[in-house]
Amino acid sequence: MTLIELASLFEARKVSVIEATGLDKDALHIYFGLALFLLVRLIWRWRGGWLVAWLAVLAMACGGEWLDMTVEASDAAIQPDAAHWHDIWNTMFWPTILLLVGRWLHPPRGDAPGALDPVASGEDAERGLEQP
Repeated sequence: MTLIELASLFEARKVSVIEATGLDKDALHIYFGLALFLLVRLIWRWRGGWLVAWLAVLAMACGGEWLDMTVEASDAAIQPDAAHWHDIWNTMFWPTILLLVGRWLHPPRGDAPGALDPVASGEDAERGLEQP
């Protein structure tokens, strides 16, 4: 499959999703950006997961715009650069906000609610509940 065929297939799938959902193209960028960010963040739960998720969305946004420009070049209907930057901005806005505030979304490790007291664990942990 050539690059032009791949880009045309991408464009056809994007148009079919727009028609099936009734969403505007801008809303589609926002939803796909958020969905990918949350999916990667749920999969990558270790240190650096926020950044990995943000980079995945950036790669998707830039790759999608690159495919859009390839289709436009093959059809001789190139859009202005501002339109492509607008799409990247729409895709990246909320993942960027989540990246910036993500460190405050988790409680500190030692102060997590429901954390077990290390002193009260072991053989004598439940003796305080027994009736004399």
